[in-house]
Amino acid sequence: MGTEEIKKDVNASNWQTDLAYDQWKALPVSGPRPPARYKHAAVVVDEKLYIIGGSRNGRHLSDVQVFDFRNLLWSNIKLKPNSDKFEDSDLQEVLPAISAHNVVKWGNKILLLGGNSKKLSDKIIVWFIDLETHLCGIVETSGKVPVARGGQSTTLVGSRLIMFGGEDRSRRLWNDVNILDLETMTWDVVEAMQTPPAPRFDHTAAVHAERYLLIFGGCSHDSFFNDLHVLDLQAMEWSQPQVQGDLVTPRAGHAGITIDENWYIVGGGDNKNGCPETLVLNMSKLVWSVPTSVKHRDALASEGLSVCSVTIDGKKHLVAFGGYNGNYSNEVFVMMPKPRDSLQPKIFQSPAAAAAAASVTAAYALTKIDKLDFKTAELNSKGAENHHYEQDFTIDLETLTEEKSVLELSLSEVKTENSRLGQEIEEVNNTHAELSKELHSVQGQLIAERSRCFKLEAQISELQKKLESVQSIEDEVQALRGQKSALEQDMELASSAQRQGSGGVWRWIAGGGGGDA
Repeated sequence: MGTEEIKKDVNASNWQTDLAYDQWKALPVSGPRPPARYKHAAVVVDEKLYIIGGSRNGRHLSDVQVFDFRNLLWSNIKLKPNSDKFEDSDLQEVLPAISAHNVVKWGNKILLLGGNSKKLSDKIIVWFIDLETHLCGIVETSGKVPVARGGQSTTLVGSRLIMFGGEDRSRRLWNDVNILDLETMTWDVVEAMQTPPAPRFDHTAAVHAERYLLIFGGCSHDSFFNDLHVLDLQAMEWSQPQVQGDLVTPRAGHAGITIDENWYIVGGGDNKNGCPETLVLNMSKLVWSVPTSVKHRDALASEGLSVCSVTIDGKKHLVAFGGYNGNYSNEVFVMMPKPRDSLQPKIFQSPAAAAAAASVTAAYALTKIDKLDFKTAELNSKGAENHHYEQDFTIDLETLTEEKSVLELSLSEVKTENSRLGQEIEEVNNTHAELSKELHSVQGQLIAERSRCFKLEAQISELQKKLESVQSIEDEVQALRGQKSALEQDMELASSAQRQGSGGVWRWIAGGGGGDA
């Protein structure tokens, strides 16, 4: 639907019929709503959404809220302590206030693992809630019980719970894998090979084909992730496969749920902005797509929300609740996912990749038809028992033969396209080689120019030194000129004084002679 406002005018009586594919809608709720929250846990059982715990304004919550999709009403469950099963009086209590925990349905019970609460414990505690009696208590577990933590992921695979990552009470981040056997309630630690994901919390996890554990996103104390890691639960080996399709931004606090081979990721953020897009990962092809988006400040673009799947009238829906994106939410949103088989996969985005895909598809189809030809010959050798069946089979064979011809033609066209692309690649490589030669030539010229510049700089330095010496010589000449001028003045004064002295003697002589006469 692109970036659109979420429609809230859904009719309470027939809200399923008002839904369009891949469009989030807020359900109309009659009566009181539960307190808004985030970092809660959610699970759907028999067309009812169970919301357990969470956090609001820095306070953990301990309530169990139930939303009934048949009448769109909220109710809450008052839990009863299962005190007769435990000797330790400290453990005889109803569920404590808790957040950042996980829940799974197991039989007629909901199991709750991990999380942050004021209840002090060094190890993971497993709680149970009986959906029939509403009894709540602690499940006794044994083995290698993992360290208490919150923000971890817990995935049900058969009768095993696979727990990964999280943050403990001392704020240490984990990337370990712990398995709880629900038949024996025994914990064990997995020693997996290859490189595991970086330690993280507030990520999501899913299982594919009952064999592969997928880990997506999350954060550390200074980074947000958008990476995808896969743990082969048979080989116990980590890998980080290459994904294709739409660009996925880093996020934490998102929620995920699988429907068939598709893993839906909703919400999350990076403490600055929420993630408005709803992501879908085809777990078989490892291709990301974005079927829909909301506004950035929408409740669905929140951290700490939950997402589950609910089947109503035979159709699967996504249901999201809660979250925080500047405001706490208590809205219930639903989306009916479009069958992903009808969507064009985005795994092949370049002409070369598209040609390769078509080539593989055509070759596979030809191989399949060749096998059909072989089986047809075998059937003919045995003889047909029904003439009408032979006619139908002949028609099918002719149809397949025509399809084979079309595929052969397509394969020929693909080969021609591959050949053309190969020539273009060769031309590009040749152009690259020529440009490399020109680059080397220019680099040589640049080196020569740099050398010439160095020489000129040396000459300029020498000339500057000479200019400095010329200046000192000029200063000395000026000083000598001053001395010369002063000397000339002294000589002139001396000469003048001498002339004055000579004139006085002669006047004296002249005056004396006159007296005698």
